[in-house]
Amino acid sequence: MSETPVDTNQLDSSKRTWLIATGCVGAVGGVATAIPFVSTFQPSERAKAAGAAVEVDIGDIKPGEKKTVEWRGKPVWIIRRTPDQLAALSKVTNQLADPESQRKRGEQTPEYAMNEGRSIKPEIFVAVGICTHLGCSPSDKFQPGPQASLPDDWQGGFLCPCHGSTFDMAGRVYKNKPAPDNLEVPPHMYLSDSKLLIGEDKKA
Repeated sequence: MSETPVDTNQLDSSKRTWLIATGCVGAVGGVATAIPFVSTFQPSERAKAAGAAVEVDIGDIKPGEKKTVEWRGKPVWIIRRTPDQLAALSKVTNQLADPESQRKRGEQTPEYAMNEGRSIKPEIFVAVGICTHLGCSPSDKFQPGPQASLPDDWQGGFLCPCHGSTFDMAGRVYKNKPAPDNLEVPPHMYLSDSKLLIGEDKKA
């Protein structure tokens, strides 16, 4: 019985080609599987937008008016205070729970807003419009004087309709109210006299 000799070089070459082809297919499949998995670690466009800074034109806000924009799903107020509203801030100091914003310093009030008006520019007040008690949105009560649910010597500010917390025109909470802290001042900076960036304060 005769045996046909086997060309071992040809056999090794065939195996090598098969192994390389199989390895390549496996690698491509592995990469295709890994890409969607790795991409789950990247923030979605919606998530990026939710945390992105918001540029606001404040040139059209007249004295005594307020503009509301959304940042990170929260309402942010931009108010151009009148000279009378600014003058009233010092009149209510002894009625406030935290007039110098010492509670949660740097958290509720950035260092550059650690002043009576809690602002970079005195006339422009920027605040998150959410009560620090249970998250309701306070109502504007800019008009001074006696009003329902407010003291007779009211100087203007905000009233939370849910549980009666009151804040002055710098978002500082009055004493003996449910809200434990002043309204939050978000990070912000001026790009120009009429452009405000909310969510970033690198140059502030």
